[in-house]
Amino acid sequence: MTEAPRLDGRRARTRAALVAAAQQLLVEDRTNVSVLEITQLADVGQGSFYNHFESKDQLFQAAVDAVLEQHGALMDEVTAGIEDPAEVFARAFRLTGRLHRLMPGVSQIMLRHGTEMLMSERGLAPRALRDIRSAAATGRFRVADPELALAAAGGAILALGQLLHSQPERDAARSADDLTVDLLRLFGLSEDEAREVCARPLPDLSGLTDLPG
Repeated sequence: MTEAPRLDGRRARTRAALVAAAQQLLVEDRTNVSVLEITQLADVGQGSFYNHFESKDQLFQAAVDAVLEQHGALMDEVTAGIEDPAEVFARAFRLTGRLHRLMPGVSQIMLRHGTEMLMSERGLAPRALRDIRSAAATGRFRVADPELALAAAGGAILALGQLLHSQPERDAARSADDLTVDLLRLFGLSEDEAREVCARPLPDLSGLTDLPG
């Protein structure tokens, strides 16, 4: 009766180890590696790879999807209970900007898969689109095309990440907040409204664990 749960747990740990190894390789921008190198990094048997993934591409896609979904779930958690959709959007954007500096490994994966991130059904993009649509429906945002607004916001958050990586002395929090103010104004809030929303306190994310790499 206990053998099946043990096997399921072992399979789950093996899969998680493979995904973690793939994420480390993505952070290091080393995807042209063999299955043997991946399994050695994951500390699992080479034969076990194909019990979980059909190819390296499938593994790396799973690794990216996991990062996107974890990020999206985190944003759901830190925006729970906020009724104003403009503030939900702003808080997620402000915190994501800070995560470029707090979690550089996650940031590197997001930047290298930026277009994929913007079109993905996982992670921040579908949540941001939901919030933009909600803010437009309630009159908080004045945007004619929510998907175009998402493209503007997505391009902005990726460009901010590149800027923060290239300018390590730059204040990430202030830069994220200033950019959020500009986006809120673009989406229809007055400058005073936008600055008031971006002055609201944020949860502390300094204890988050980054990806290896």
